[in-house]
Amino acid sequence: YSSAVQKFSQTLQSFQFDFIGDTLTDDEINIAESFKEFAELLQEVELERSMMVQNASDLLIKPLENFRKEQIGFTKERKKKFEKDGEKFYSMLDRHLHLSSKKKESQLQEADLQVDKERHNFFESSLEYVYQIQEVQESKKFSIVEPVLAFLHSLFTYNNLTVELTQDFLPYKQQLQLSLQNTRNHFSSTREELEDLKKRMKEAPLTCKLPGQPTIEGYLYTQEKWALGISWVKYYCQYEKEAKTLRMTPMDQKPGAKQGTLDLTLKSCVRRKTDSIDKRFCFDIETNERSGTITLQALSEANRRLWMEAMDGKEPIYHSPITKQEEMELNEVGFKFVRKCINAVETKGITTEGVYRTVGSNIQVQKLLNAFFDPKCPGDVDLQSGDWDIKTITSSLKFYLRNLSEPVMTYKLHKELVLAAKSENLDYRLGAIHALVYKLPDKNREMLELLIQHLVNVCEHSRENLMSPSNMGVIFGPTLMRAQEDTVAAMMNIKFQNIVVEILIEHFGKIYSGPPEDTSTPPVPPPRVAARRHKPITISKRPLRERPVFFGASVEESGADRYGQTPNGSGSLGTELPKPLLRSRLPAPRPGDEPGRPPTEAEVGKLVARLQDAGVKPPGKAANGVVASPALRNATLQARRPAPRPGIYSREGECDGVPKPRPHGDKPVIMRPPVRPPDPPCRTPVLPRLEQRPDLIAGTAEEMQMPSSM
Repeated sequence: YSSAVQKFSQTLQSFQFDFIGDTLTDDEINIAESFKEFAELLQEVELERSMMVQNASDLLIKPLENFRKEQIGFTKERKKKFEKDGEKFYSMLDRHLHLSSKKKESQLQEADLQVDKERHNFFESSLEYVYQIQEVQESKKFSIVEPVLAFLHSLFTYNNLTVELTQDFLPYKQQLQLSLQNTRNHFSSTREELEDLKKRMKEAPLTCKLPGQPTIEGYLYTQEKWALGISWVKYYCQYEKEAKTLRMTPMDQKPGAKQGTLDLTLKSCVRRKTDSIDKRFCFDIETNERSGTITLQALSEANRRLWMEAMDGKEPIYHSPITKQEEMELNEVGFKFVRKCINAVETKGITTEGVYRTVGSNIQVQKLLNAFFDPKCPGDVDLQSGDWDIKTITSSLKFYLRNLSEPVMTYKLHKELVLAAKSENLDYRLGAIHALVYKLPDKNREMLELLIQHLVNVCEHSRENLMSPSNMGVIFGPTLMRAQEDTVAAMMNIKFQNIVVEILIEHFGKIYSGPPEDTSTPPVPPPRVAARRHKPITISKRPLRERPVFFGASVEESGADRYGQTPNGSGSLGTELPKPLLRSRLPAPRPGDEPGRPPTEAEVGKLVARLQDAGVKPPGKAANGVVASPALRNATLQARRPAPRPGIYSREGECDGVPKPRPHGDKPVIMRPPVRPPDPPCRTPVLPRLEQRPDLIAGTAEEMQMPSSM
């Protein structure tokens, strides 16, 4: 599992997103960097997991194996020597007892000396053996428990690390989810525009529109009037929109004719009325070089529409009131309509969920627009009445703004606004957009201020209507801004149009508090090599976590020397200090806890005195001089057990550090060691069963039994 996770982390680390366009939004940058953040998180977790597994070997398995090999193995050797010397002594004693008293005195004395010598050797062997058993029995109380305790510490430290990583991950997760939602919204709005563009391109014939080439080129027929009548001449035409130049090359060259290529500068283009000429697909143009109009015929209706779009052609007649030329401009009726819509929304629909996102009925929208823009009584519509719902009003407002002959933020400033939104420097974005707003015509700036103020009011109720500045940018970006030409590149810039509107909403107070100091030109953007002012969200740049020293009285009080000593001063038991684990912070001590400290000699002495007063008798001695009283063994265990911390682990009836006598049948209480730094709050740990290595503990218990002969 760990290997699979590490391979997955490496895959995430090396994965690269491909993006269309020359610039990424802040949300796209966050998404592009997210896999690297995920990879570093997984690597950190797996590193700690591998350290925990290593600690299981270093802190638990190896110390127990060393204790078994060194201490118990040495005890076995003592036992063999004791049994050998005992057998030798008793066999000699048997032979000595069978000696005849009639032997010489010198022989009897020599036999007595040999028996005394073997008795002395046997006594020394038995004493060493019993001493070794006592040493192992006493040392195993901490030599076996400490490795398990150290392993539990590493296990809980690893679990605590995962909790801390989760806490660090939650804010990042929320920010990334917001970036994902914003990107999804941009994608939805862009997809609608692209589908519409794709549909129009399918209906139109193929044309050559490459960078650096004329805006449009193809065959057109020109009406030419002669003295004897009218003729239609075929030309190959190339039109360059920026320079408004039209190059016409005649294709029907007559022998001896001197007709050459014509270079004309376009003034205007108007679609020819169908009933005004007997030819189809015609449109008229005016040029600086020729007086009067030039009538051109396209190859199809779709082809005529393409030529007119390239030449900014206009329609001669508009049937719907909303599409009449005088009402496609920002005039008094338009301002009145916008103000009435805003007033109606803020009065009765500002808290409506999804306001401006929910679309109204097309029939109702056209009905409202036709009624409001009726030339006989323009503006004579009461939007506060129950005849018009909020969806119809908001959809009518968006329809009006989107169908203006020129968008509110104008074609002229469109490119500069998009470039400002693409800047990596947040301060430059705001400064450039601030300056460009005050380069708008007065009516456009007034209309923009009216609309943005309204959108700010709507966003203030985002808890109810769920419309944030980002959502409003998605809706009103294509409404207030649009490119003069519908191209795929222009569609890909819609997300930056949304960002412009979002900035206007978020910084409305600053932008409309007054013009910047110098409104002639926007501030100069910083060079691309400069550090990015807006850094992507991250969780991997956290400060390094502190690694605390392992807890325990033997480490904190006396350091490594005491940790490696047995109570009788023998060598190290082989228990290594645990590897430090990552810990970023430790919680404050709980109320009533004392800083970890070992019990003083005075406290131990008082405890022993109380135990003796309670009826514990002094032990007797066995024949070999070894303390054999079980009462002393219990008293020693209780005397060496540190008193519980006040108010923490003492049960009811226990006080002053003296435990209450346990009734028969009750299970003993497992108590924490008294000396350790504060740990993260968790349940009182219970020592686990060593199910994985039962032979270590079982073997220790069996091999530590006293011999029957003793």
